[in-house]
Amino acid sequence: MRALVVDDSKPSRSIVARALADLQFECTEAANGQEALAALAALATKGRPDLITVNWHMPVMDGIELVRQLRREPAYRKLPILMISTEHQQEQIALARQAGIDEYLAKPFTAAALARKLVDLGLVAEPSHGESRPPIGVLICDDSATIRGILTATLGADPELKIVGTAINGEACLAAIPAARPDLVLLDVEMPVMDGITTLREIRRRFGKLPVVMFSSLTERGAKATVDALLAGANDYVAKPAGLDAREVAERIRTDVIGRIKSLIPRRAAASSGRATARPAETLRTVRQERIRGVVIAVSTGGPTALAEVLPAFVPDARVPILVVQHMPAAFTAHLAERLAKTGGLPVREAADGDVAKPGEVLLAPGGRHLELVGDTAQPRVRLTNDPPENSCRPAADVLFRSAVRLWGGGTLGVVLTGMGKDGLAGSREIVAAGGGVIAQDEFSSVVWGMPGEVVRAGLADAVLPLSQVGVEVALRLKRRSG
Repeated sequence: MRALVVDDSKPSRSIVARALADLQFECTEAANGQEALAALAALATKGRPDLITVNWHMPVMDGIELVRQLRREPAYRKLPILMISTEHQQEQIALARQAGIDEYLAKPFTAAALARKLVDLGLVAEPSHGESRPPIGVLICDDSATIRGILTATLGADPELKIVGTAINGEACLAAIPAARPDLVLLDVEMPVMDGITTLREIRRRFGKLPVVMFSSLTERGAKATVDALLAGANDYVAKPAGLDAREVAERIRTDVIGRIKSLIPRRAAASSGRATARPAETLRTVRQERIRGVVIAVSTGGPTALAEVLPAFVPDARVPILVVQHMPAAFTAHLAERLAKTGGLPVREAADGDVAKPGEVLLAPGGRHLELVGDTAQPRVRLTNDPPENSCRPAADVLFRSAVRLWGGGTLGVVLTGMGKDGLAGSREIVAAGGGVIAQDEFSSVVWGMPGEVVRAGLADAVLPLSQVGVEVALRLKRRSG
């Protein structure tokens, strides 16, 4: 099937086109109504598209005028038109329907919500509840025959997973990918011939966004290499069990690996379910314009690359403290802070007990310790604790967020980025209750839309943005509401 995607925002067009491509649509893009009409004329030799998605507000020719022109043409009177826009007033949507649209979808939206609209338009079949999905194909790359064997047996026993191949080093892995066509690669970090990081970079160069999970040791060397891999584009990592017998290793794999693999391949299920998973745009809150006194960030799966993109966009000009909870073991967080500081030229370091949270400095919670803010607004200090995990996490973002609210109240700005689970949800609720703001990363740019998705569904976010826009939004708010 073919679709014409019309939107003046390039990121928005890309998001829509990507979601439609997952539903087997071949997409053509246009930036306004006039470009859309020209694109339709160029497509005439191939036949009309099966669907047009159109934004409302665009320069040159807006979406309403485009719809009216199309409905005046006999060839396009019955062409399905889906308007995707930020408008959410019912009277405005009624005007769009009078102009001739068939369905309306509010921004921000999910792939599932888009699929639901296509089901309603008769373009996508409603899946039966008993419909089975193909298993997730996993390619295992590890130089240890023992580990390969345990991984193959343990992962292969799960009916939702299928081992499509194994490789003993990076070169063999790269050679296997075209024939095996995996949905995900489980990649050892330290291997002879070609190591995991070199292999990862080649995977990114040759195979685009193929999901990769690093399988690494918890040694100092392994932790540093894993952080480098995550910053080079790995989607996630799993600590390799050490010093255990085969049965214990298999149990650790079942506990730690299988859930992560499934969390990274969710869109196959989400796109076909036809069930929306986020609230429409009207639930986005309006934030009081109180002075921002500090920024607190929650992130997990996919966090290192997210932080590497978000922090440089606002930290250099920030005049408030910035504190980050990234879910990682103790051996990893110091290396992550060091790499973020080195690659971004930013004042980032792992927090120590008693540190003063200084304006313009980024403090990263150390793995295995909760980070709280204590003291007063003029001189907030860090307190690290070994209190019980929250949301199965230590450090937990909820702990940091709560303490920030106690200190800064409505001057707290929370940012919830990609990650599994719901850490940050309860803390965001407290930020909102105090009058502060919460920015959430959108589904399409998230490696896993768990943590930000929970915040969006709860109606706590006042902005839901692609990763590329999150840091810019923080910078704009700090410029308007600091001093």
